[in-house]
Amino acid sequence: MRRPQSNGFVERLHRTLLDEHFRIMGRKKWYESVDEMQKDLENYLNLCNMKRPHQGRNMNGRTPYKAFTDGLKNKKAKKAA
Repeated sequence: MRRPQSNGFVERLHRTLLDEHFRIMGRKKWYESVDEMQKDLENYLNLCNMKRPHQGRNMNGRTPYKAFTDGLKNKKAKKAA
């Protein structure tokens, strides 16, 4: 959409990844390959998306995965009605 408002979501994700993952893991571990880095990133994203409740807009303390599945249920319910 090329609007600053929509770009803000992506920039916030980048900042979170940098602050909560890359800077911390970079001090704890010396990576020998990109595959090692990818594995740790996937583990972090799994934690963030599946297990850690978020405080973002319209999240109401849900995980992103739960918000996504709730949205699918609501969409199916609207189609059935």
